[in-house]
Amino acid sequence: MSIQFAARLTACFALASLFTSLSAAQQTTPPSSPDSSTQAPPQTPAQGQASPSAQQPSGDKDKKGSDTNGQSKNSGTSNDRLFYTLPNFLSIENTAQVPPLTTKQKYAVVARGTFDYVQYPWWAFLAALSQAEGSEPGFGQGWEAYGKRFGTAIADGTIENFMTGAVLPSLLHQDPRFFQSSEGGFGRRSFYAVSRIFVTRTDSGRSQFNYSEIVGSAISAAISTYSYHPRSTYISTPSNPHMFVPSDRTLINTANVWGSQVGYDTITIVVKEFWPDIHRKMSKKHKVDAVGTAP
Repeated sequence: MSIQFAARLTACFALASLFTSLSAAQQTTPPSSPDSSTQAPPQTPAQGQASPSAQQPSGDKDKKGSDTNGQSKNSGTSNDRLFYTLPNFLSIENTAQVPPLTTKQKYAVVARGTFDYVQYPWWAFLAALSQAEGSEPGFGQGWEAYGKRFGTAIADGTIENFMTGAVLPSLLHQDPRFFQSSEGGFGRRSFYAVSRIFVTRTDSGRSQFNYSEIVGSAISAAISTYSYHPRSTYISTPSNPHMFVPSDRTLINTANVWGSQVGYDTITIVVKEFWPDIHRKMSKKHKVDAVGTAP
């Protein structure tokens, strides 16, 4: 079954990325900038010339109006990307004074992440793996079958994202964002991240059972399984020109899809918890390397 295989593969990829990145983050930080005695004295602006601080925006904002941690200015969302690639727009590092999202904002940020340009090659990759495995044989083989698998991967991801991030959060007034902890050791922070699958914030800031994730993923699994996945059919193979293929539209299949989605979301949220630390380590190393290679 393609969705099970894709979810397992995705989970393995996320785990490998997490452990590799955590290993890099635990490396010794390179020495800081050279001794101040060797640095050039600060330049005094010429008379009538504005100082650099007056000419440029504050150092904690970039040109797109975002904080250095990727958080969008005054929007309560993020412009960050996990490993500089995967959309991470619903993760917030600084939880102080963050306004609640409106219904329009919830739908907008989910749409921005779901239809991001990175998603399409990823879905194409998952469809190719499903085709190679021969999962959901009711689709058959060939380019037409690959197109069906590609469309199924897009639909599965889109429905799940909107159900857990926009539809139910709007109806139940729950906050779809992940608020990073950044407090305590690896074990404590990992436990916090995993617990966010079951506990979330409401729009008013209270803690509540995460119906949006648990129920939303179950609804998306049911929609996916019973609407466009293959029915029972007959297909032709070299050994059997009239082979019967049973339907994938079963309760067991729905439960497996649901469990795979929740499991993948759990691994992803743990990666999100530690990504800011990894990002800062990588940024510091890049700056030190740039200073060391400067003429």
